[in-house]
This record gives sequence, structure tokens and C-alpha cells, in this order.
Amino acid sequence: MAREIAIHMRGGVITERDPQYCTIRTRIPAGVISPRMLRGLADIAEKYQAPHLHLTTRQTLEIPGMDPGKLGEIAAALDGNGTPIGSERDEVVNVTACPGISRCIFANIDSISLAREIDSRLFGREMPVKIRISISACPNACTSPLLNEIGIVGRIAPVRTPGVCTGCGTCVEYCKEGAISIKKGVSVLDPSRCMQCGTCIRSCPFNLLKSAGEHYLISIGGRRGRHPRVGRELVAVRTPKAVVDIVEFIVQWVYRRAWSGRLLSEQLEDIQFERLRDEIREKVAPSDLYEGN
Repeated sequence: MAREIAIHMRGGVITERDPQYCTIRTRIPAGVISPRMLRGLADIAEKYQAPHLHLTTRQTLEIPGMDPGKLGEIAAALDGNGTPIGSERDEVVNVTACPGISRCIFANIDSISLAREIDSRLFGREMPVKIRISISACPNACTSPLLNEIGIVGRIAPVRTPGVCTGCGTCVEYCKEGAISIKKGVSVLDPSRCMQCGTCIRSCPFNLLKSAGEHYLISIGGRRGRHPRVGRELVAVRTPKAVVDIVEFIVQWVYRRAWSGRLLSEQLEDIQFERLRDEIREKVAPSDLYEGN
């Protein structure tokens, strides 16, 4: 009985409108699940007579209509399937990510591997506020990283080698920001308008535009909901290891300083955002910091 109560109190167990039933949210980092696991979830749902499965906005699967008295055996079945009970309360919840460089032609970073590493370190950690972490492999921001408590965006800065541009204008046509123009027969970049998406690099038919190397822009304090807010840019770094270390540092910082009952976006000043940014820059190796535009 004690185990049933403990399971029922977990964030991934959600009491439904009819309190005789609960919904179970599963843990699926970055929304990536094998066919075997997916079949396993279907089998579990059918065994316990779920009316359907629900795909969530945070890339997980929920099983509704579950009997709270059977939570122990359902949890054991989910563990055995590799899709354990997830989280949705004041915790670090399921980390979301876009497909990344394995599939997307616009991607600049391996978002899936990064999401899995962050999940392995931080998922389910109890917090005073809910922490949603979202990763987008490029500034198209398909996973809305800037509207999450912690957001990560993969970017690359273009490098132009003087004297080799043919002035064909292909990069001008592909740039969605109007950041490139042709002047005196060569392309000229306006850094203030460049999103560092890398599209111009991939579009150059002569491979004359090069990448300065990928980097990761980390933001904090975004939110969706009835009063959405864009997160603040915190720091940009060059390596996935630096990203994971910084995200863990942010989580520890918020755990020590944030108040319950308020969204993180409402208390960035209370948790000393400027000091957090300065301490992160002091902790990160200078070679890992990205100081570009």
C-alpha cells in the first residue's frame, strides 16, 4: 500500500477530472522511442483498458483512464518497457528536442544526443518551480526553446574569405533575414541582422562560405501559457559538454534561490540573473565561450 501511495504522488501520475481514474505520463527523452517500446506501450494500454494513448506537447506519451489501485503493476510494466513514469510537477520534466543533424537539413547541432545527456543527469529532480528544457538545432526554433525555462539553440556563424566571392547572389536569395547584400560584386553581411542559422553557408554553390564552428545559445526564464514571455539570453558556448554543465549549474542555482508558487520567468531578478550569468562565465573555460555576434 505504501508503494502505491508513493507512486501516486509522483509527478507523472495525474488525477483526472473523474478522480476514480488517473493519467500516467511516460518518460521519453526528446520524444525518441523505438518500435519495440511503442508496441510495448500499446500492449500496456490495452492490458489495462486505456481508451487511447495521448501524444503530449512535450514529446511524451500519456496513458489515460488508469485505475489508481493498479499503479504499482503498471509502473513495473512501464519500467520493463524502458518507458518509466515521467514528470510534470515542480521538477525537471521531459526534455524536448528537434530531430537535429541526423535528419534535418537546417540543423547545426546533435540535439537528440544533447537532450539525452541532459535528461540522464537532471530528469525528475525536485525543484521549487517546474523546469522545462527545450533544444532546437537551429534558430528556426521549432521546439520553442525561448518559451521554456531553459532553452538551447544551435547556431553557426558564417565566415567569408576576402577575394574569393563570385557575387552570384545565391546566399542573398536564401537569407530570410535580409542580412546579406551584393556590393561591388561580392556578398556583404550585416552582423546585426544575421541569425547565425547557417543557411547561407549551405546555399553557396561554390562552397566559398565557411562555418566558424557550431555554438549553443542558452536562455533562461521563458514561458508559454496565458502570458507568454521570451527567455533572456544567458551565455553562448562551443561544446555540448559545456552546455550540460551549465544547465546543471542553472538547475542547482534555481533550486537554491527560487520560490515556490511563482513561475521562474517572474523571479529572474530574485534569483539574481546578472550574478548567475557572471558566475557561469567565470566557471566556463575561455576556449568554450563563444564571443561572436
